[in-house]
Amino acid sequence: MTYTHILFEEADGIATITINRPQALNALHVGVIEEMIDAVDRVRDEGTARVLVLTGAGRAFCSGADLAGGGAGGGPKRSGPPDAGAVLESHFNPLLERLFALPVPFITAVNGPAAGAGCSYALAGDIVVAAKSAYFLQAFVNIGLVPDVGSTWLLPRLAGRARAQAMMMLGEKIPAETALDWGLCYKVVDDADLAATTRALAEKLAKGPTRAYALIRQGIRDCLDKPLSEGLMVERRNQMVAGRTADFVEGVSAFLQKRPAAFTGK
Repeated sequence: MTYTHILFEEADGIATITINRPQALNALHVGVIEEMIDAVDRVRDEGTARVLVLTGAGRAFCSGADLAGGGAGGGPKRSGPPDAGAVLESHFNPLLERLFALPVPFITAVNGPAAGAGCSYALAGDIVVAAKSAYFLQAFVNIGLVPDVGSTWLLPRLAGRARAQAMMMLGEKIPAETALDWGLCYKVVDDADLAATTRALAEKLAKGPTRAYALIRQGIRDCLDKPLSEGLMVERRNQMVAGRTADFVEGVSAFLQKRPAAFTGK
């Protein structure tokens, strides 16, 4: 696929998707989502990238669905009243599910406003790094809609019910520093330091035990709603898989030999 609305690059085991519609604050329509899905599928299927970074071009991360460009209603044509949820089913949700299912770590570098669906994608990162100028906004209620693209599932798990519900019902901007205090992101840095900070994290993850990372990100989601006994079983199964990897052998050898581990992701 030729990309018109995103930039995609891969180097040194780091794949980067940049939403590239700065004139529209990186608002999302069906075409953008289709290109993002294609790029995420490349990361999943080609097996050369060991970490994915998602960010935005210009001064915004992503302002959400492109209301002027059909972003909220560009799904399959249906008869009868408009269905604002159709495009979720056909495009926005499949992208989120792909991001969660990736076999590699996923970093979001939130370089500016992250609103609506953009807020959901920003907070879906395994590691969320935000610039000080960034903010997070559940904008749906401001146009008479409900949170979507996983917000209702994700936000209460990150910030707790009280903060998540207020964020959704009041439709107010949550500055980056507040988001950090609420547990929505890992780190807030000066705008000028965002790229370098993200690069350093991506390089560290690209050199790490990739299969163990995948088991960690999957294990956390598996255990979120399970009782302790079932969570322990998830850990047990994942440890069995991790213990059979070449990276485990290398990690133990490096520890015993008192040297840095050279993980290969296998």
